[in-house]
Amino acid sequence: MKVAILSGSVYGTAEEVARHAATILEKAGFEAWYNARATLADIQTFTPDAFLAVTSTTGMGELPDNLMPLYSAIRDQLPAAWRGLPGAVIGLGDASYGDTFCGGGEQMRELFAELGVHEVLPMLRLDASESVTPESDAEPWLAELVEALKA
Repeated sequence: MKVAILSGSVYGTAEEVARHAATILEKAGFEAWYNARATLADIQTFTPDAFLAVTSTTGMGELPDNLMPLYSAIRDQLPAAWRGLPGAVIGLGDASYGDTFCGGGEQMRELFAELGVHEVLPMLRLDASESVTPESDAEPWLAELVEALKA
């Protein structure tokens, strides 16, 4: 199974989590594709069978600037080939921001829903105010994702 990993990051933490996820997925036998500067054309060339979005949250609960061009391109085109594919989201944020906590992740969940991507696990919310090792903190959830994708 080919898994495309999309990411948006302000300070690089989400990119680190995405790279770590790619390593875990590859060790589990998946073909993981990750490019921090991916375009819609890049993803379509890869022809994914599943998606993982890893994004931090900025401003008032928005996606980071480096993910916005890809997000907009996907939203504008809504690739029909992605309908029904499995997907999942890891959201990074700071719970002290209240209602906007992991807002970037919520935006990706909404985009996946618009695309018809089937959410195979509830979004993992990594709280910067509680975690200093988000890559490690994501491992149990990523193990569940591996099992869900194999099912």
